[in-house]
Amino acid sequence: MAEDKNIRNEQEAPVNKESTEEKNNTASEESNEDQKKNKKKAERKPQKDKREEKIESLENELASISDKHLRLQAEFDNYRRRTLKEKAELIKSGGENILMNILPVIDDFDRALDSMKEIDDDNPAKQGTLLIYNKFREFLKQNNVKEIDALKQEFDCEIHEAVTKIPAGSYDLKGKNVDVIQKGYTLNDKVIRFAKVVVGE
Repeated sequence: MAEDKNIRNEQEAPVNKESTEEKNNTASEESNEDQKKNKKKAERKPQKDKREEKIESLENELASISDKHLRLQAEFDNYRRRTLKEKAELIKSGGENILMNILPVIDDFDRALDSMKEIDDDNPAKQGTLLIYNKFREFLKQNNVKEIDALKQEFDCEIHEAVTKIPAGSYDLKGKNVDVIQKGYTLNDKVIRFAKVVVGE
């Protein structure tokens, strides 16, 4: 009886060994599959990280380019406004030097007409001088050049230049311009030549 049991155990033992080997093989196969899956997951994660990094870098680049574009546009707007303003000023007072050089000619005409006071108005020389003088004055007027009214006006250092002071003939003339030595002019309300005056005190 004991021998029969040993024979049975010996016959059953290889079967058990085979079953355990099969179990071990399936377990190892499962573990290999798990490892492969984990590897794939691990590979996917860096790819996702790289994509996110690339998206983030592109977003930063876009923000930087947008900021540069806005700044450039603002700078261009400022430049355009500045150039328009400068152009307007140049147009407004572009011929200032030419007009200033004409003023001494007007002074000479004033002196010539003063010396012709005693000559008759029918005199051709006087008429010709008056004609040229009036043309000059009209030219100045067209270019927004205006004479500064100075005689018997309160002295104003913004538009008048005091050459000297003399005792005023009357109390009303104190602090006022009693004589104009040289006429002053403005171009578009900007003084291009101060009126030289004698102030009463």
